[in-house]
Amino acid sequence: MSFGEKSICPGIRAILRPRRSTLAACALLGVVCASPAFSQSASASSGTVSGSVLDPSGAAIVGAMVQIQNAVSHYTQTAVTDSQGKYQLSNVPFNNYHLSAAAPGFQTGMEDVQVRSSVPVVAMTFSLKLGTSTTSVTVETSADLIETESTTHTDIDRGLFDKLPVESQSSSLSSLVTLASPGISADSNGLFHGLGDHASNSFSVDGQPITDQQSKVFSNQIPLDAVQSMEVIEGAPPAEYGDKTSVVINVTTRSGLGVSPAHGDITASFGNFGTYNAGLNLAYGGPNWGNFVSINGMNTERFLDGPEFAVMHDHGNQENIFDRLDLKLSGRDTITLNVGYTRSWFQNPNSFDSQSATAWSGVIADNGGLGPNGLPVGPTDQRSKIRTYNIAPTWSHLLGSSSLFTFGGFARQDQYNYYPSNNPFADFVPDLQNESIGQHRTLTNLGLRTSLSYVKGIHNLKAGATYEDTLITERDSLGIVDPTLNAVCLNSDGSPFTGAGITTASQCAGSLAPNPDFNPVLGCIDLTRTASLPVSDGCPNSTSAAYRFNGHANIREIALYLQDTITVRNWSFNLGIRGDIYSGITKASQAEPRMGIAYNIKRTGTVLRVSYARTFETPFNENLVLSSLGCNDSVINALMSTVQGYPCITTPLSPGWRNEFHAGFQQAFGRYLVIDAEYIWKYTHGAYDFSVLGNTPITFPIEWHNSKIPGYAIRASVPNIHGFSAFVVMSSVAARFFTPQISGIGAVPAGSSVFRIDHDEIFNSTAHLQYQPKPTLPWIGFNWRFDSGLVAGAVPCAGGNCANGPNGTDSIVDVSGLTPDQQYEAGLYCGSVHATPSIPISPTGLCAASQYGSTLLKIPAAGTEDDDHNPPRIASRNLFDVSVGDDNLFHKDKHKWSLRFTIVNLTNKVALYNFLSTFSGTHFVSPRTYTATLGYHF
Repeated sequence: MSFGEKSICPGIRAILRPRRSTLAACALLGVVCASPAFSQSASASSGTVSGSVLDPSGAAIVGAMVQIQNAVSHYTQTAVTDSQGKYQLSNVPFNNYHLSAAAPGFQTGMEDVQVRSSVPVVAMTFSLKLGTSTTSVTVETSADLIETESTTHTDIDRGLFDKLPVESQSSSLSSLVTLASPGISADSNGLFHGLGDHASNSFSVDGQPITDQQSKVFSNQIPLDAVQSMEVIEGAPPAEYGDKTSVVINVTTRSGLGVSPAHGDITASFGNFGTYNAGLNLAYGGPNWGNFVSINGMNTERFLDGPEFAVMHDHGNQENIFDRLDLKLSGRDTITLNVGYTRSWFQNPNSFDSQSATAWSGVIADNGGLGPNGLPVGPTDQRSKIRTYNIAPTWSHLLGSSSLFTFGGFARQDQYNYYPSNNPFADFVPDLQNESIGQHRTLTNLGLRTSLSYVKGIHNLKAGATYEDTLITERDSLGIVDPTLNAVCLNSDGSPFTGAGITTASQCAGSLAPNPDFNPVLGCIDLTRTASLPVSDGCPNSTSAAYRFNGHANIREIALYLQDTITVRNWSFNLGIRGDIYSGITKASQAEPRMGIAYNIKRTGTVLRVSYARTFETPFNENLVLSSLGCNDSVINALMSTVQGYPCITTPLSPGWRNEFHAGFQQAFGRYLVIDAEYIWKYTHGAYDFSVLGNTPITFPIEWHNSKIPGYAIRASVPNIHGFSAFVVMSSVAARFFTPQISGIGAVPAGSSVFRIDHDEIFNSTAHLQYQPKPTLPWIGFNWRFDSGLVAGAVPCAGGNCANGPNGTDSIVDVSGLTPDQQYEAGLYCGSVHATPSIPISPTGLCAASQYGSTLLKIPAAGTEDDDHNPPRIASRNLFDVSVGDDNLFHKDKHKWSLRFTIVNLTNKVALYNFLSTFSGTHFVSPRTYTATLGYHF
């Protein structure tokens, strides 16, 4: 019997039957008959538990220790009873919990409690018996490990991720999701692909929707130090979630409510690659207010994942501050204010090609390292700066004992600056970047949200609305720096003439012939042409100069939703409907039914579930104006048509729609193990991906005709048993996309075929083990991450639809389209000859297919390549991470010192995330990284 079912109020048992609500604002789960006024949490994903502790005579026990704990998520919180024997546990994430009360001379009282709402759960009074108290809360039966709900999800708390070795300090939230949740494919720089989609993921931070991309080359994430817990929803999303719902990460931040005296920690860490971090976290407050603040900064010589395993030109730093203020204005009114600011600055990592300016030293133009202006080119020096501002106030008000009203607003802005090299010709990298480009982009998201939750009998109902206005500003400046891209003349062998002084076809004399594909529009922005431009070209300047593209758009979205979770005996029904209205560069609207059923077989500890969701898929906002309207611009049109070799697509991006189906189960094996598993089918009309502007680092969204994504996701968890806990997540997702491309500037020619996109992965898994013999002893955490490999980019191979060079055949591979450095990055070899940054696998670029291979890629055998069933892939990799630490070095009660040592990529495995990906290029995993962290806790 659960704790809530023993409530003193008649009828509360029906309200507190096991079920889960994934609602953003909450419905009432507890009713207090004796006291009509009580406090509540304003967070959309956490609640409050309160009650009293009495002795056998009914007198209050002062100073009793009350603890709430979940053995699977590792959440724990304690409170001490006051002079009246009362306690309160605030900011408790939604989940099932054990609750215990202990005092010297008394037996420990234990009960189960379910927190499913921001409306307080007021628990039965503990009446402790005389005796000896126990010191721990334990899982007793399989029923303690399962949840009767139709939506698959993963709960993660600080008790778990504080000891989880995490690879990326600047995008640790994404790294945590990748490691601890099934269905997630890892990519470079904090990017992850949820259930086969590119980045159709959203965060809900204390109820604030954040649907723009969160990898560290697009935006700044909330710091992990500010996070109390996360619920990662991989199943069919409930009606309250929309926009981008392949994976929804529901974040509960830390709070200082009721924290007196103040608690906090000061940490400093040092590691290789010149990495150091410093942080301060402080929580303080009283019964009716609280504040939590997190301030930290980091500096490193390896900020991003680079195109080489060696680290070059990769300095970066990040500073952020997060503050959460909670105010209880009365027993029924609570205000929460979240404020955050993060700034990151970083260099874009160089390859050996870009570090050595090989394009100007014979690889493309044999200029002896000099640019068309006669000056030494030098290394590429591209940099980025991102500033993120966020403010989100929320007010919640209890309406009687069964209803909760929530109203909130939010304003979030990303300011993104991309800086080219001071010498624009240093930005020319063979086969990767033909233009020097700079960008200033802002993305401002303003919104209001409101909801009304109502709980009565078997119903847990919620209705809500969200309004968002996203303001997009894009300012790009670009100029051509590749002398072969739009050459005026051709040499006698048909190759482009790279001389800088010729700007018109009339100057093509002697052995030179006019280039029939020369585009005078691009001649105006071709910085490699240093002479005066002919008037007939119609250029705005007498000499070539960078072109400026300016774009602006307002994207307005309105969402209305209604959903009800109905619990009848062992059954749970989740029924909902959502309506979205999208008005921006294009307009669309849609009604989206959502439904799910779960059945609890209590005798065997089994929950069976099925669910369905119709979702409204909205385009990515990053560079949306360029993607949708760029082809209407004569210069962008000419550039993309020249680079692609086919006409630029002028159709703007429009929202798509998806039908997704989920079927799975949850099975507990006694109190030692619980397994979650589900199968997924997703059918999307209007499926999104990303492409690049010309050959530059600037990316934009594109839209394919449709996609089909089947797969499975499994999570097995071992709860905390005598200090040992573990979990394993694994998944396989097929991302099959179908041409033609229907909108966006362009990625491949139109056609009718199916291919595996570069976020398709056959299998991945993470195993995490954690052991601490006693709370006073050191602990160890260990990760094993396996990835079978994403689909690779243009890898040369023989036969099929391979990216073979012009002289390749069904038995001969031509790699001449790759520079020696790119062959080295791919791990290519021909027989016993392995590529180096300066030496190719063959002087001619040709290699017999029987002698050809790679140490870092899985290349299809000759004649077997198939874009759908056997594309080139990144080679599989096994990565191991380990952390060891002591949370209380000197065994003090109040002032504690901690020390931990973390190694990421323990074996220093050389492996790729991707190779020549259309979206992001080539990136290696992190080399072995050491970090030592010293902390002071008070």
